[in-house]
Amino acid sequence: MSHAKSSGRRPVARRRAKQVGIVGAAIGLAAAGLATAFAVERALVRKSLNAPGDPHAGEEFGDQPFDRELTVTAADGTDLHVEIVEPRVTGDGDRPTVVFVHGFALDMGTFYFQRRALTELGEHRLVFYDQPGHGRSSRLHSGNYDIAALGKSLAAVLDEVVPEGRIVLVGHSMGGMTIMAFAEQYPEWFGERVVGVVLMSTSAGLIDKSKIGVPTLVARASAPFFPIWGGAARLGGGVIDRARVATGDLAWLLTRRYGFGDARPSASLVTFVEQMNSKTSVETLTKYLHTLYSHNRFPALSALRGVPVLVLVGTKDYLTPVTHSEEILRHLPEATLVKIDNSGHVVMLEKADEVNAALIPFLEKVS
Repeated sequence: MSHAKSSGRRPVARRRAKQVGIVGAAIGLAAAGLATAFAVERALVRKSLNAPGDPHAGEEFGDQPFDRELTVTAADGTDLHVEIVEPRVTGDGDRPTVVFVHGFALDMGTFYFQRRALTELGEHRLVFYDQPGHGRSSRLHSGNYDIAALGKSLAAVLDEVVPEGRIVLVGHSMGGMTIMAFAEQYPEWFGERVVGVVLMSTSAGLIDKSKIGVPTLVARASAPFFPIWGGAARLGGGVIDRARVATGDLAWLLTRRYGFGDARPSASLVTFVEQMNSKTSVETLTKYLHTLYSHNRFPALSALRGVPVLVLVGTKDYLTPVTHSEEILRHLPEATLVKIDNSGHVVMLEKADEVNAALIPFLEKVS
């Protein structure tokens, strides 16, 4: 009997040994493939960084001057970092305050060139803030991030730093969605207080068709998992964050691919955007995914009717394509649509001169 048992075990042992060998070989091949891939990535990044003719080489992107900074606490307990630039030109006290609302995985640095240009003009009071979980604002204490809550965060900033007077709201990507949520919750603000809206590279509710730039098949397969990714990040966010640092070259290349439209964008700008991305924790990113996926605020656009609206989008925006902006125009036919050629999602950085050439006259018109 003992001999029969040992004979019976041998085929099983052989199968297990074979399986282990296959797994080991697969791991070895995967490791070799990853090593090769990372080597290629590093070479591509070095080539891009050393490419001549970068118009922003030497630009020290980062903190910009302000006249006042403060912390505003939103209704959900989030502490929001706010910076204010006062007008330099006297006699323009009746001009509207311009409030900038940045997008997903970015911070107020998104509007670097708009802030510089408008500060130099000195005609408007400018307000910038970091959205919850981004930049120097705190993370949520509990629960998932929600675009409706972002609308209330914007309301908290306006109540605190623009308690009176006219306002122009400028939103990029998720910042535009935040403005729509604010309009949905506080439609009475639009017309008397909010006298102009600028929507850059954003969507009112077609995210399910682009899945934030993820290829269609992957997006369709991953959509049901959006609600649970936040839990996964809470369990392993630190590990994933460290992995992001280790794969920084890949992150840089993905930022260039999905953030920019030009085949050879400024490497300095790509680095600036990737640094903003990398400072946003995985936990924060995953908590936002479900609300971005389920965002639908076409009805909220009705609050913007009668208010001048400028819609800006890059013709090579892979994350919120031109069709998203055109759909906004279908609901707001009196709005002005400006398409910026050969630009991607971070249009206000990649094509700052063209964006400013549309933004500044718009501010003059509503002032």
